[in-house]
Amino acid sequence: MTGILFLPGAGGSPDFWKPVAERLPAAWDKVLLGWPGLGDQPHDPAIGSLDDLVALVEARIDGPVDLVAQSMGGVVAALLALKRPEAVRRLVLVATSGGVDMGGFGASDWRPDYRRSFPNAAAWIVERRAASALPVERIAVPTLLIWGDTDPVSPVAVGRHLESRMPDARLHVVAGGDHALASNQAGLVAPPIEAHLR
Repeated sequence: MTGILFLPGAGGSPDFWKPVAERLPAAWDKVLLGWPGLGDQPHDPAIGSLDDLVALVEARIDGPVDLVAQSMGGVVAALLALKRPEAVRRLVLVATSGGVDMGGFGASDWRPDYRRSFPNAAAWIVERRAASALPVERIAVPTLLIWGDTDPVSPVAVGRHLESRMPDARLHVVAGGDHALASNQAGLVAPPIEAHLR
């Protein structure tokens, strides 16, 4: 079985994906990554940008892997799939922006709540800057998109948009799912992920 790297969102905790990982076959090789300096994770002076997170994940890849990513982690996964297409077997993107400018989709600004929840998180993660659009139509690996239909941070319209642009993507919508659905509704999220990665 190809290894699976689980990438969290800006909350940074490797535990975010634990409820899903525990529901996947025990024999599968699963690595739950965290983001240094984000959320409550310990800081690392070497990590100061999204590009640094991409490099951190890339250093863990020694053959084709599956990337399962939530929110900001989905941007990291998309960047890796564009940079190293031969190294990514399958993608699962959950409630992400995927490099889409969220302003046109009615997304709420997550930064104020994030700063209140994680006052010690690295400042770079909440710096306002224009979203750089990613050429997701060049991501040809089989991709499962999972969205909740009550997510104010990444509305389901973003998932539909990505599905329309990516050549081998399929959208799965979870009724009542919010931005943390991969953790708080793992029982509904794990089965489609397992089917996609088989």
